[in-house]
Amino acid sequence: MNKHDTIDLMEVANNKATPPNCDLTLQIQTVFAKDGKAKGIWEVDEKFLNGLGVTMGGYLASAADIMMAYAISSLLKEGQTFASIDLHTTFHRPVFPGTVEVYAVVERLGKKVAYLTAELVQNDKKAGNAVSSVMIIEK
Repeated sequence: MNKHDTIDLMEVANNKATPPNCDLTLQIQTVFAKDGKAKGIWEVDEKFLNGLGVTMGGYLASAADIMMAYAISSLLKEGQTFASIDLHTTFHRPVFPGTVEVYAVVERLGKKVAYLTAELVQNDKKAGNAVSSVMIIEK
């Protein structure tokens, strides 16, 4: 793949395409993406830990951003693309090595901007959430 190739996230979600490098690097796997909702399973290991022994917050934000990309992709029309223009992340509790479930939902889809939310859950407890504005780009 060269730097200008794109990956159809719906093909990835339907297990028909290799995920983007960011998904592979973060070790997050998409479980589903449909009707403006997406779920991923993130396997956190020691390489994501900061000096305090907990997962660095930037990785949580990245996991949320990745799943929000799948959620918005499930609603886009042929030829539309998107880019995050704003991302706010709130951390509720530390994330430790293990499995994290990441849920994303398109809350509102306008003609030019969509608003999404994501939650990160570990051991049935909310570890963090994110809110993003996404610009819809017509080709």
